[in-house]
Amino acid sequence: MDPRQNDRYSRQQRFAGIGEHGQRRILASRAAIVGCGALGGVQAEALARAGIGFLRLIDRDYVELSNLQRQFLFDESDALSSMPKAVAAKRRLSEINPSIEIDAVIADLVPSNADDLLGGVDLILDGSDNFETRYLINDFAVNRRVPWIYGAAVGSYGLVMPVFPGDSACLRCVYPEPPAGAQPTCETAGVLSPVTLAVGALQVAAALKILSGHAAETSRAVTTLDVWTGEIRRAGPFERDPVCPACALKRFDYLEGRHRAPISLCGRNAVQVHDCFRPVNLAELAARLEPLAGVRWNEFALRANIDPYELTVFPDGRAIIKGTTDIGVARSIYARYVGN
Repeated sequence: MDPRQNDRYSRQQRFAGIGEHGQRRILASRAAIVGCGALGGVQAEALARAGIGFLRLIDRDYVELSNLQRQFLFDESDALSSMPKAVAAKRRLSEINPSIEIDAVIADLVPSNADDLLGGVDLILDGSDNFETRYLINDFAVNRRVPWIYGAAVGSYGLVMPVFPGDSACLRCVYPEPPAGAQPTCETAGVLSPVTLAVGALQVAAALKILSGHAAETSRAVTTLDVWTGEIRRAGPFERDPVCPACALKRFDYLEGRHRAPISLCGRNAVQVHDCFRPVNLAELAARLEPLAGVRWNEFALRANIDPYELTVFPDGRAIIKGTTDIGVARSIYARYVGN
């Protein structure tokens, strides 16, 4: 380790659980973060400051003003320019620690790109906002035997669960199916920044323990917390389910694409259309839409205000239609303004 690195990480190395050997392991480690919002931003900044060697940031979304209350990697200029979260995060993290390698990917994690985006890393951290993506991560991780750390937060409540494929219960052991009925979201229940900070911090603490060589000592339990009431609880560790579709039966429904559909996004009244993948020339689309709607665009995305909806289109053909949770309406808007 060169003297500059030794100085940068000196306080971390002095912690007995990491030491110089553990720091060297962290410097050589590779991690992927799925989602660069409130949880993913905490994870990314903490791991960048800790000196992780390689960090892949995967996010399909762009920065909005409503993000700034809890997503600490971004500022108002990112929101006003509709900067993709992965790009804005990389820019900020590169200023914090220019010695680490960061790969920013503006994409939705789907079965067809899971191997490219999640392959070749030592650890996966969950910063996503829906169970479909989490089940996809779980399928990939179980199939490839890569540890991952599930986390979620809404309102003042959050939870964290590390998953060690082959050694602990996986997500589908504990939650065989997505929760039934309407669930609270950031849009309906709000969210406090302290809970996203707390959940992200617990995820990073587990990550540093794993990456520094202490995976065997890392808890397999589910930790829940409520920053408003001050309650913190731990349940488990849970036993592996002998009929779990993923880790027992090796049936990877989400990785094999048997559960893929347009989904409503947490934190906003919107639907993502992601089954129309084909390249879109944003300059040409902007020229077509300008007579019909207010349009702003850059190399990363195009946004058109089509009252009462807001249409955001990405170069790969993916789109987010804000102003509805009706999949049929979202498809109709996509077909009308982008094409079938």
